[in-house]
Amino acid sequence: MSPAKVDNDRQRGWIVPVGGAEDKEADTAILKRFIEVSGGKRARIAIIPTASVLSDTGRRYEKIFSRLGVKDVFVLPYLKRADADDEDLLKKLDEATGIFLTGGNQLRISAILGGTPVAKAIRRLNAKGVTVGGTSAGAAILSEHMIAHGEGGATPHAGQASLAPGLGLTNRVVIDQHFRQRDRLGRLLSALSYNPFAVGLGLDEDTAAFIDPHNVLHVTGSDAITVVDPAEIEYSSMPSTPVGKPVCLTNVKMHILTDGGSFDLKSRRPTPPTAVED
Repeated sequence: MSPAKVDNDRQRGWIVPVGGAEDKEADTAILKRFIEVSGGKRARIAIIPTASVLSDTGRRYEKIFSRLGVKDVFVLPYLKRADADDEDLLKKLDEATGIFLTGGNQLRISAILGGTPVAKAIRRLNAKGVTVGGTSAGAAILSEHMIAHGEGGATPHAGQASLAPGLGLTNRVVIDQHFRQRDRLGRLLSALSYNPFAVGLGLDEDTAAFIDPHNVLHVTGSDAITVVDPAEIEYSSMPSTPVGKPVCLTNVKMHILTDGGSFDLKSRRPTPPTAVED
């Protein structure tokens, strides 16, 4: 599923995948920046808790955003596919300047919202300038190709990553979350080896990629983002490797970017954070 077309007189909205376990109590840097790129004091934030089976997830984020100064924040309880046809909820979604998808299970989002008016509305709104972000499962679903599940480990193995269609807000990246904490380098490499077009983003916890309308990624958070660039890959054994066996990959680039760093998804050039002298 390709990204929705952006009209000539508009800019696409920010896309904000968060690696999960973002700070919600102390610094709250990621959530504050999400508010900022969603309109600041005038932000209207819609929370979509579909990924979670916990009944209080949406309300918990509603309270967090309210505490951070958002006056207009609301939960859209898409709990089953029939909810996606609710005209009142769709009208409310259309009012948002920022859309935030919570964590849980990304397959719940795709199974409940995939192909529905809600999924189409989210793509349309992002193309019109609305910020769309999510944490953990809510981050994984944002791209065209979503890692549905897979085993951990540093070495890629054939069949290690299972892919499913995401929301398709961008086709430039494949996202994996809880990255260093759950040792997911191997499954991200495995996903990229199927088709080395996209850039792999391994998001550590409490770390987010703020992708601006010009497709430049800006890192915010306390840990790091692993950027895996397979564009110049010279060899991949994926087509001939039996399931469960290690995959050989050569000439894969990798960058580790921390808070303040950036990566241009078009030119594929990283920029480190500006050094601060003591």
